[in-house]
Amino acid sequence: MHEMKFELRGITKRFPGVVANDNVNLSVETGEVLALIGENGAGKSTLMNVLYGLYRADEGELLIDGQATQFSSPADAIAAGIGMVHQHFMLVPVMTVAENVVLGVEPTGRFGSLDIDEARRMVREVSDRYHLELDPDAIIEDLSVGVRQRVEIVKVLMRDAKIVVFDEPTAVLTPSEILEFFGIVRSLVEAGRGVIFITHKLKEALEIADRINVLRRGKVVGEALPKNTSEAAIAEMMVGRPVLLVVDKAPATPREAMLTLAGVSVVDPDGRTVVDGASFEVRVGEIVCVAGVQGNGQTELVEAIAGLRRVASGSISLGGKNITGDSPRERHAAGMAHIPEDRQRQGLVTELSITENLVLTRYHDAEFSQGIRMKWDAAAAKSQELVAAYDIRTTDPSQLASTLSGGNQQKVIVARELSRNIRVVVAAQPTRGIDVGSIEYVHAQIVKERDAGRAVLVVSTELDEVMSLADRVLVMYRGKIVADVDPKKVSHMDIGLYMAGSRPAAVVA
Repeated sequence: MHEMKFELRGITKRFPGVVANDNVNLSVETGEVLALIGENGAGKSTLMNVLYGLYRADEGELLIDGQATQFSSPADAIAAGIGMVHQHFMLVPVMTVAENVVLGVEPTGRFGSLDIDEARRMVREVSDRYHLELDPDAIIEDLSVGVRQRVEIVKVLMRDAKIVVFDEPTAVLTPSEILEFFGIVRSLVEAGRGVIFITHKLKEALEIADRINVLRRGKVVGEALPKNTSEAAIAEMMVGRPVLLVVDKAPATPREAMLTLAGVSVVDPDGRTVVDGASFEVRVGEIVCVAGVQGNGQTELVEAIAGLRRVASGSISLGGKNITGDSPRERHAAGMAHIPEDRQRQGLVTELSITENLVLTRYHDAEFSQGIRMKWDAAAAKSQELVAAYDIRTTDPSQLASTLSGGNQQKVIVARELSRNIRVVVAAQPTRGIDVGSIEYVHAQIVKERDAGRAVLVVSTELDEVMSLADRVLVMYRGKIVADVDPKKVSHMDIGLYMAGSRPAAVVA
């Protein structure tokens, strides 16, 4: 296979009010892995959409082997040898592996009908060559996330991609699937393909890349070779200041149970049991983390605890009082703080001001309300106090919440939920999509709440976060709690096996 060099030179892409990419230069050749690392909002996805022909750059050029070229659609990019595996897979769930892989390039027999035997043979040939182990006749919806990703990779290779772009490829994989994925990347490189690996996970970039480019606020702010750099150095490039990467906390001293679930089941509108008999307790002075691959019932579990979803059976108690039938406001008044997983849809009203969002769950309290009138001076004073105390970066709290970065939007929710008299914190994906500096801050606040005598429940799909933050780890798999372990006594791989529905051979519980 001939070698190929792909370059982006001086790429600038603007959207109304924001420069998403600012004079970006980067290059990748066949036979190497380039990691493009940066926080959400740094401009990684915009850049890849320019590369893949989904966006047209306002300035700059694409070059293939030194020749300027332009893509006006993904079809142009594919024809030039660029393939992309998106973060959210583009597969038809009810079709087979073979049918999905040949969509758009179907081998046809007589009268234009699909030659399914030829499609199967093509899938087998490509999957064997790259050790991808796929059954061409398997139905997509029956496959695990890791195997679906392999289908996407075969799809790209069938179109003869020389450069393969992976967008956050490990976000939904278990630890053992991540190891398998790295093996696939290495086999692609050995076969003379080039790989662009987009991620915000420092450890993975260091492990798999030949070179690392760091993007911050639309600019390439640094380049590094993994052998000459460290996680701390890359984190500093990403954020612009030194960052503490491990959670700083003393051992827990748990006391009485504060939040208790007994046989809680939740059924979705289609009649599927999405939480299946969950029983556990969270004690005062401990952080319990729920680990699991996204889509195993964690979202529904949190919504049931917060009162946003009806429980089909079982009970939830707070401080010894049954709250199963209580409304979200009643739970809130009883001392439950809820940091929801989708900050923009459930955590904030982005078209309201920062001040209004900071008192959103308390505007009816006597502190801020006089009959039907708001005490705006009191709300503004509270807002100034919280902006300072929780390091919310804004020049004016009367601005709309939509003007804040993701990390600062998260701080608004954390400030609102934790700045009152609470007994239990329920935090879902508290650091999803925020920069490592804000992650450090949110973790410190969670530990502070534990040490002040609150019970803390954190749900996260980031295993590194779970292992460093938790005093106790629960694992959810297909709606069931399948493990309750001490993170100091088990490995990442052990937890990963539970997340995939297996049991480690020897686990100290």
